[in-house]
Amino acid sequence: MTEAIELFFASLPARAPALLRSPIGGTLQIDLTDGNHTEHWYVALAPGSARVSRQEERPADAVLTIGTQLFEELVSGREAALSAVLRNEATFGGHVVLLLALRRFLPDRPGVRDPRERAREHVRRSA
Repeated sequence: MTEAIELFFASLPARAPALLRSPIGGTLQIDLTDGNHTEHWYVALAPGSARVSRQEERPADAVLTIGTQLFEELVSGREAALSAVLRNEATFGGHVVLLLALRRFLPDRPGVRDPRERAREHVRRSA
């Protein structure tokens, strides 16, 4: 387990109130694979909160299986989660809303801008 991944999971509870304002709820199991070894992380998401644990007593609502190296690229902003799933470099099953919620915690790739913000800037310059 890399330090970047540990810091990412440790930061989730403090960042959740600002990032999870919609009525979302469920448990996302993130399986980090490295060769024959798999580490399981459980992220319980609810409006305004996230709880991270290494053991869960009930089945998860969604499961993301991804290589440790690729997940480190996600948490550092060098890769995008949905792109990795679409390229079949990671697998996802369950409630897709939980994957979309996880994306809120991941940094944008360098140079990526929200098109809505770009449109707002264009309107401001035109006015």
